[in-house]
Amino acid sequence: LASNLPRAPLRAGLPLQSSSTPMGKDEEKKEKKEKKEKKRESSAGDDDDGSSKKQRLLSPIANPLADKKLTKKTLKLVKAAAKDKGIRRGVKEVVKAIKKGEPGICVIAGDISPIDVIAHVPILCEEKSVPYVYVPSKEELGTASMTKRPTSIVMVVNKDNFEHKEDFMELSKDFTKLLPKF
Repeated sequence: LASNLPRAPLRAGLPLQSSSTPMGKDEEKKEKKEKKEKKRESSAGDDDDGSSKKQRLLSPIANPLADKKLTKKTLKLVKAAAKDKGIRRGVKEVVKAIKKGEPGICVIAGDISPIDVIAHVPILCEEKSVPYVYVPSKEELGTASMTKRPTSIVMVVNKDNFEHKEDFMELSKDFTKLLPKF
C-alpha cells in the first residue's frame, strides 16, 4: 500500500518538484533571475522611459507642465543647486521661503496625491511673483534634489555665489512665459 512508501518532507511555501528534473539552488536562482530580466525587458520595450505611465498619473491642476526638454533642463539645475545646497525641499520649507520673499524658482511634482498637499503653493507663487512649473514625476524630482525619497516640491534659491546663475535666469524666463496671465 501507499503507507509503506517513504515520504519526503514538504517545505512550506515551495512548489513541489517532479522527481524527473531535480533542480539545484543555483539553477532555481538562475531561472528566477532570467524571469526578472524578461519582465524588465518587456516593460522597457513598451516605452523608452515610462513617461506614458507618468502622464496618466498627473493631477488635474498640474499646469503649466514642463515638456520633456524643459523637464530635463529643470532637473539638471535642481541637481546642481542641490550640490551647492541652494534648494528648499518639501512643502513646509518652500512655503516658508516664499512667504519670506526669497528669490527663486519653484519646481512642483505633477503626480502628487492627494492634490490638497500642494494646491495652495501655485497661488502663493503668483502672489509673490515666483516662477513655478510642474514636472511629471516626484521620483525624478527627489532624485535630482539628492534625496532617496520622492519629493513633492523644490525651490531653487538664487544665492549670490550660485555657479549656475545663467541657467537659473534662463529657466526663470522660460517658467514666466509658461505661466498663465491674469
